[in-house]
Amino acid sequence: MKTVEARPNADSLIKPGELVDLIEVTPLTLNDRRIYNQLLENAWDAIDKPVTHVIAKSALRGSHNSNDRVGESLERLMSAIVKVAVIWDGEPAIERVQLLGGNLESGRADGLLEYEIPSRLRKIIRNSQVFARLQREVMFALSSKYALTLYEMVQKRGNLRWKASERFTLEALRGIMGVPKGKLSSWSNLKLRAIDPAVAEVNALSDYMVEIAPIKTGRAVTHAEMRWWRKDGDASGAADRALQFSKVGRRVKAEGRTEQVSAGQISAGQGARPRPAWLDARGPALQSSTYETARLRHPGYDIYFVEGEWRSWSAGKDPAKDPDRAFLAFFRSYAEKNPL
Repeated sequence: MKTVEARPNADSLIKPGELVDLIEVTPLTLNDRRIYNQLLENAWDAIDKPVTHVIAKSALRGSHNSNDRVGESLERLMSAIVKVAVIWDGEPAIERVQLLGGNLESGRADGLLEYEIPSRLRKIIRNSQVFARLQREVMFALSSKYALTLYEMVQKRGNLRWKASERFTLEALRGIMGVPKGKLSSWSNLKLRAIDPAVAEVNALSDYMVEIAPIKTGRAVTHAEMRWWRKDGDASGAADRALQFSKVGRRVKAEGRTEQVSAGQISAGQGARPRPAWLDARGPALQSSTYETARLRHPGYDIYFVEGEWRSWSAGKDPAKDPDRAFLAFFRSYAEKNPL
């Protein structure tokens, strides 16, 4: 069965396997990836044809009132170059393609967007025979691009009867997960910042369980093995219930924490997560009001991870006269450089 013959439905969409395991030369954000999946879904009936597709901008906007983020995502998708594993004359090859072609955006807030799928990408999709079926609700529930990418990887492989694990070099795994070049270069950082949170979310919200284990060559970790298996009935029911939680509740469940989250915290999008112990060695905690301000100004970010980045960046520099204001200033700059 060819991928283009698979049909999306009210609950799920189709993504060609080649576009799941692609390697980003130009890193994308979580919002970019979601919008791209929606563009593929909207174009699906003629995805391999040289035609222009049309979609309402409001369908891509999500919960945001402004179209600015949609336009920014479109520009990143147009400029993004990815590497796709293909077969050429019977031999494995790497094809470099752009994800999105030219487009025309109406100036009206409630207007339309016309867009094209590049010709080389249409050919890849036309020849695809492996795909991932993505549950729309899960796609929008996952809170990081690493979690969304891991979810897609598992959905692509979940129905393979002859395979339940796959080995990747660390370089390949970083590329597929979209880790920016030069970031998370050690296995410990990659595991702590990207893999562990993504695994926790996918295990909590999807139909599958997944684990990623390190493989050493000598004393160094050089590869990672991903293993997956379908959940039993009780676990699947738990995943369904997890999808009904707020974003805070989902994160608490994914991380296996049991602390209470008040209704006020949930409605405000704030969790009761304690400051991680690994931060204690880097300096005393900031004022509680500073953390609350950071949550309100930058919803969706892990404030303690950003605090760790700030303390690493400021190590060796003269102590800030006002650490709380310095942290908030750093957070603002960090969010601008690392949009969700």
